[in-house]
Amino acid sequence: MHCPFCQHQDTKVIDSRASEDGATIRRRRECEACGERFSTLETIELKLPVIIKGDGRREPFDARKLRVSMDRALHKRLVSEEQVEAAVRAVVHQLRMTTEREIQSRRVGEFVIAELRKLDHVGFVRFASVYRSFEDITDFREELDRLERDLPGETQLPLLSGEVVPFDKGAGKGRKR
Repeated sequence: MHCPFCQHQDTKVIDSRASEDGATIRRRRECEACGERFSTLETIELKLPVIIKGDGRREPFDARKLRVSMDRALHKRLVSEEQVEAAVRAVVHQLRMTTEREIQSRRVGEFVIAELRKLDHVGFVRFASVYRSFEDITDFREELDRLERDLPGETQLPLLSGEVVPFDKGAGKGRKR
């Protein structure tokens, strides 16, 4: 590692610490020539598949784009940053596990939909409406009916602030107490 101050080629590691999640290592270094100290972060570099867009373009996977789309779907919902980060990590993990060099963007979208469905039903429907190009209210109604049918007895986050209550399949929506 070159010294960022004098560009000398030899630096020594003084201290190493792993991050809480174990994904990075922070190394404290000292230049043997000028004595300056600096920190570096070491992360695992895994090749993720190239994303094949709907129009045939290919581009590298970008976790920031994934995070932005999930944030849009979950805007003003009662979902913590930690939950969103965990969902993003789950999608990235699924991509790593495919072992494919290229993957259709549609498949990535399905990974995102599955995570949002577990996380927040409103965010799920928001994302699905864009991802699946809903044309009218009938498309929304069909997706909501499918959601109600597939999720009996699950907990639903409220649409407005209040207590989380079980999803009431008979009423067709979650209720606030």
